[in-house]
Amino acid sequence: MNVVTRFAPSPTGFLHIGGARTALFNWLFARHHGGEFRLRIEDTDLKRSTKEAKAAILDGLEWLQLDWDGEVVYQSAQRARHAEIVDELLNSGNAYRCYCTPEELSEMRAAAKREGRSTRYDGRWRDLDPSQAPDGVDPAIRLRAPQDGETIIEDQVQGSVRVANEQLDDMVLMRTDGTPTYMLAVVVDDHDMDISHVIRGDDHLNNAFRQIQIYRALDWEPPAFAHIPLIHGPDGAKLSKRHGALGVDTYRQMGMLPAAMRNYLLRLGWSHGDDEIISTKRAVDWFDLDSVGKSPARFDMAKLESLNAQYLRETGEVALAAMIAPIIESSIGAALDGPARDCLTRGMKGLKPRADTLVALAAAGVFYVRRPKFTDKAIKLLDVEAREILAAVAGKLAGLEEWSEDGLETSLRAFAEDSDPPLKFGQLAQPLRAAITGSTTSPGLFEVLEVLGRDEVLRRIGNIPD
Repeated sequence: MNVVTRFAPSPTGFLHIGGARTALFNWLFARHHGGEFRLRIEDTDLKRSTKEAKAAILDGLEWLQLDWDGEVVYQSAQRARHAEIVDELLNSGNAYRCYCTPEELSEMRAAAKREGRSTRYDGRWRDLDPSQAPDGVDPAIRLRAPQDGETIIEDQVQGSVRVANEQLDDMVLMRTDGTPTYMLAVVVDDHDMDISHVIRGDDHLNNAFRQIQIYRALDWEPPAFAHIPLIHGPDGAKLSKRHGALGVDTYRQMGMLPAAMRNYLLRLGWSHGDDEIISTKRAVDWFDLDSVGKSPARFDMAKLESLNAQYLRETGEVALAAMIAPIIESSIGAALDGPARDCLTRGMKGLKPRADTLVALAAAGVFYVRRPKFTDKAIKLLDVEAREILAAVAGKLAGLEEWSEDGLETSLRAFAEDSDPPLKFGQLAQPLRAAITGSTTSPGLFEVLEVLGRDEVLRRIGNIPD
């Protein structure tokens, strides 16, 4: 079988974390089987669909590096095809016109509720002749669904699931204004796009039973279904904004790496033994539906940040500097020139083990590219005695022959020991760190000195704020 999967979001909001995982699972399954991954924007609800949401979906997928095959399909452009299929169903007797007004439907549901019956549509126009239609009422088109027996789905995650057909009513296929419903449009589009596997959240499982009935009415082969459990918060409740159910763009703004985000999303409901750090290449090699769990996954922001920190440490210095340069430029309101970028790159080795996001990395590294802003703790260290020590240290550094970590350490430790009276090394190192970084914490002091260079270090020692 030629595997073709799809991601089919509705452009009514951002690309949320659950949608991103669904897209990833579809992408991985297609790539694992050498198939195609298609993208369809389900924008038939024109009132709620927005250009901004469409752009956010495309941007989110591109940031996650989930490339799709072929052109993006916009469901709203397929309306003529949807109408054509509705005509086929009418002509075959598998659909019928329903002339119920909204008021009639409301009364029908209210009466059923009072009598303790199901509020599903009661099929009152199922066998009536259209000649009995009232004047001035545009009909909806409903599926003539089977009324007995069962609809069964052999789901590739949930197993065999079934529902009695008597529990499913004659769903609307086309509204009175001529627009197709979600149920019809999805079936037609999946068929026309040759979708072989529908991988989506298990909140769509009930929809699958109805969609199967449309496939059967059209004598089409349905795709294989795989309904994956939803994502819950750490407390086991349905995932919400308080748990981290944010748009993918927000995680990008937080400074998450795309590779780390893919790895984290992969492990939300899928496993490969005890493996936690899984490269995208390995994920493509290993991914299949038989390792998707049946229980809801739990979102854990702390775990995501920890995983992101590991990916930061494994990323090359040049790449990291390029990633954080725009963040720093935005924060300082100025572009970084070549020397500044070079300094930032050389500083990455000591910075990246200390950060868990790109934003944190940028904040920690900004002192390499501009005169630092001093913290209160740093200013407190730079008292009169410390400034006298630094003035003497500056003279020592000005004449130092070997400007390297090892040379700097040897020279400065010797300077502390040879002072009269001898200095504890902290008496020298702590104010020196404060003077050149503006902070009491930083990567290794000698590394920072080497990266900044002699001229910049001496400049900063000579320009300590009052």
